[in-house]
Amino acid sequence: MRTYGQYCGIAKTLDTVGDRWTLLIVRELLALGPCRHTDLRNGLPGIASNLLVDRLRELEEAGLIHREAAPPPVATTLFSLTERGRELEPVLRELSRWGVPLLREPGGNDTFRTHWLDMPARALTDHRPDQPAIALQLHADGNEDLVIEVKDGSVHTHAGRVDHPTASLTGPPHLLAATLLGELDLSAAVQQGLRVSGEREAVMRILPR
Repeated sequence: MRTYGQYCGIAKTLDTVGDRWTLLIVRELLALGPCRHTDLRNGLPGIASNLLVDRLRELEEAGLIHREAAPPPVATTLFSLTERGRELEPVLRELSRWGVPLLREPGGNDTFRTHWLDMPARALTDHRPDQPAIALQLHADGNEDLVIEVKDGSVHTHAGRVDHPTASLTGPPHLLAATLLGELDLSAAVQQGLRVSGEREAVMRILPR
């Protein structure tokens, strides 16, 4: 393992997770939970298969992930974060927050996965915890869906769909991201092309104020 050779918490952290792709692997496991190698490849477009194997081995040696054999019918190896690995969540959340100004424009040819909105969604707050539970469906054009479930003041996310969402938001990635991050008012986002169906009040319940 390459090292900065410095007795400093920042340097030691970068020794462990500073290599290219490493924190993005952690991002995938935080957003999706236990993943197969193919799941990680799908969420990390551009990574070489052998490099992913190397990074997973390094993370395992550092005690940040562990692997287990899933029983049939899956019958494959699943990778998941250890408790130590999950402690990186607030680090990634702050990196996501810091990167907000970099998402103000459309991504051009950049690839996108809807579950990458998981991190900003985890920072949302239920402003009306006294209200009934709600489920919001996010769909970025041409991508899979992300569900934001809100109940008793807590906000949880998972990839996939729900049968009867309280409200749905559909549109290009930069509008979804800007709306969730509080960079763009919901009405302004709609004027620019974001499509909202269902109860708009439910959406407003979690957006930054």
